[in-house]
Amino acid sequence: MDPKKLHVVIISSPGMGHLVPVLLLANRLATHHHLHVTILAVTTQTSPVESQLFDSYTDSSHINLIKIPLPDISNSLHPNYNIVTQLAIMMRAARNNIRSTLSAMSPVPHVLIVDLFSSESLPIADEFHMQKYVYVPCNTLFTALTIYLQVLDKEVKGQYVDHTEPLRIPGCVPIRCKDVPDPMLDRNTRQYHEYVRMGVDFTTLSDGILINTWEDLDETSLDALRNNAILRSVVKVPVYDIGPLSREVDPPGSEGNKVIEWLDMQPLESVLFVSFGSGGTLSADQITELAWGLELSGERFVWIIRPPTGSVKDGTFFNSGSGPDGCLEFLPEGFLDRTQNQGLIIPLWGPQVTILNHKSVGGFLTHCGLNSIYESIRGGVPMIAWPLYAEQRLNATLLVEKLEVAVRPEVLPAEKDIGREEIEKMVKSLMKGEEGTTMRKKVRSLRESGNQALMVNGSSYRSMLEFTTCCEVKI
Repeated sequence: MDPKKLHVVIISSPGMGHLVPVLLLANRLATHHHLHVTILAVTTQTSPVESQLFDSYTDSSHINLIKIPLPDISNSLHPNYNIVTQLAIMMRAARNNIRSTLSAMSPVPHVLIVDLFSSESLPIADEFHMQKYVYVPCNTLFTALTIYLQVLDKEVKGQYVDHTEPLRIPGCVPIRCKDVPDPMLDRNTRQYHEYVRMGVDFTTLSDGILINTWEDLDETSLDALRNNAILRSVVKVPVYDIGPLSREVDPPGSEGNKVIEWLDMQPLESVLFVSFGSGGTLSADQITELAWGLELSGERFVWIIRPPTGSVKDGTFFNSGSGPDGCLEFLPEGFLDRTQNQGLIIPLWGPQVTILNHKSVGGFLTHCGLNSIYESIRGGVPMIAWPLYAEQRLNATLLVEKLEVAVRPEVLPAEKDIGREEIEKMVKSLMKGEEGTTMRKKVRSLRESGNQALMVNGSSYRSMLEFTTCCEVKI
């Protein structure tokens, strides 16, 4: 290894939704900015899809991937803990192994980048005299809210969700209280206090923040993070827009022959793709309503489906792509027979990027995770926004109200099940209505904007170059 070549280490917390953005950032730094990159991936019981990703990047010549095993923390993880609390406990427990791995590297790397759930590892960088940054693979407004929450925590009384007035972050669009991320739904929980702590870490422990976004996506929030005097008094550190980073291909080994053969036989832009991401799950009643809605719409569909998990909406966050796949008895009686010429069911996991880039796909019913949103934009596909957990309600509002590339249910899925009649209406509007045609044009314009941002001399390319140059000057 050239000791003069900038060596960046990136920490990833568990879960496909966290690993994928870190891999994308690492690949961008290595291939476009010619840095030496090492990923420290904290692992739990790895899902089959994560294993495929690990294997593919372990064989890569330009990225070094090291798995960081967790010590036994079974006594610390209560069964009722939500994802944010579990991740906080996991990443806290992983710090000694992260420190040991860094200490074994010779020479010591120059820069440590942590993902948003790894911020408590930032002080380790000080021990090794490394520069230190936070990578937030979420939208800009979420980043601003996370940082400014330490102020809101002191100013706002009672539960946020009980307020009718929106939350106001200096320089940003107001946030409806019903759109706040999951950790803010109840201030009396451990996950809320972990979330507040994360926002404080971003600005007090780091040298800067990298956000997977670009100027045209949310210029208002980005400008506020950089230039609003009140918000800057909290943010303090530089902010770099480096996106949109998204997958261009599916993980090696993704089975896709059956679905591609089926899509090849369908008319142009006639198929609705339905998927709730690597962690999203629905109740049995909601699966029934969705199945009926798709059938009643008469529109073609490809549905990646998982068994119901009661009221848990992130039931496969840590084990995506695994589980029983042979039994579909939870679907309405006769559904598979009645829709055999209308749709295709794929259990557990499918090649999402390939599907979204297929000429037959004209819409995407999505949980609004940012990875899926960017993959849909890259494919030029408008969306039905169906947020389930985390910051997805904020993402859905951005898609529907600002970017106008999605429709959404009249009520939040978190509040009640979405009925079959409303699903039928949304599907028809997206696939055959004038609204869908208009959104299709807008999402393609947004795709071009994102592509331009990443090109040499584009806004995100320049921002990444500013970041790497700043790091190189300090070594």
